[in-house]
Amino acid sequence: MKKIQNILMIAFLVCFAINGYAQDNMLCQDAYWTEDQANIIMKKWAGEWKTKADWEKRADVIRQGIIKGMKFDQMPKVSNEFNTIIRNTHTMDGYIVENIAIESFPGFYITGNLYRPLKADKKCPAILTPHGHWVDRRMSPDVQIRSACFARMGAVVFAYDMVGYGDSKQVNHKIPIALLLQTFNSKRVLDYLVSRPDVDPERIGITGESGGGTQTIMITAIDSRIKVSVPVVMVSAYFFGGCICESGMPVHRSKNHQTNNVEIAALCAPRPMLLISDGGDWTKNTPRIEFPYIQKVYALYDAESKLDNAHFPGERHGYEATKRYPVYNFFDHYLGMDAGKLPYKNAFDESFVTILPKEDLMVFNDQNPIPANALKDDAAVIKYLNLK
Repeated sequence: MKKIQNILMIAFLVCFAINGYAQDNMLCQDAYWTEDQANIIMKKWAGEWKTKADWEKRADVIRQGIIKGMKFDQMPKVSNEFNTIIRNTHTMDGYIVENIAIESFPGFYITGNLYRPLKADKKCPAILTPHGHWVDRRMSPDVQIRSACFARMGAVVFAYDMVGYGDSKQVNHKIPIALLLQTFNSKRVLDYLVSRPDVDPERIGITGESGGGTQTIMITAIDSRIKVSVPVVMVSAYFFGGCICESGMPVHRSKNHQTNNVEIAALCAPRPMLLISDGGDWTKNTPRIEFPYIQKVYALYDAESKLDNAHFPGERHGYEATKRYPVYNFFDHYLGMDAGKLPYKNAFDESFVTILPKEDLMVFNDQNPIPANALKDDAAVIKYLNLK
């Protein structure tokens, strides 16, 4: 029986290789494999590296696949000037909210909200918080609540728009280079945060859900300034992302390599990482397939204690309160925050957070238009970048 299983596995892998690499289309999108196919492939990959040197050789190939696949290395060099716009300061219960825009590259703006502690007598950790494809996106209650709680715990938090949503209307969300723009925006948000005098550049975290989880693993994989990473309901062996902003560029596959979001997430090692998963989406197998694979990577660095998984088998796709609670503890521990500043009654009590209406969180409106140098549409942005 075992011999038959081995023959079937080899036959599948041969068919996969012939079928996959013979195609010109290098995109891996949506549920690119079945769950069982992904399991077999992960077993094969796990047998291809045994030592830290083996893994780091593979990790470099994966990292270069991301950079080359999304043309990240072709982005323009930018100065440390952000042309920062901050408006509408809202003073809340233990935190402050401001509307913010910074220039990602000349003529292209990142829009969002900056949350910070009401009082801070020393440098703070900072947290990037990209969002998923939800109704109201960065203005959704889930994003507002987690950002406010992080700020009350002592962090400077930047909640920023996906391209094409919220205030970010210079391009359509389905622009072919959405993945590149969003990853570069994450880099620029990171650049901005570490430039602030109130931020400790050695304590930078990131967390986002769904499509924001893709943004989380991508920037963590290629930028070592991220010190703690919490991708939520995204990391899957068989699912590669359902939107062009996640899998619309060939970051998972080239003529020389094939990978998936599990290995991209594993590039966080040995930095602390918490995977949030649930039973109602493509992360349902995380405790059995994705998490054990990443554990093996962390074991090469003797860093198993820095990797964790909070799995919610009875829940579905989202970043609701129960999924936020373990994140508060994780950031508290690894970023030197103070979860004791959050009310706690058998669980964290988030009721102190005021949910602001969308209009109060917008950076640009009729009274405060986008700067005159803003690139106006998809064609203008693509032409400016002159990608090859």
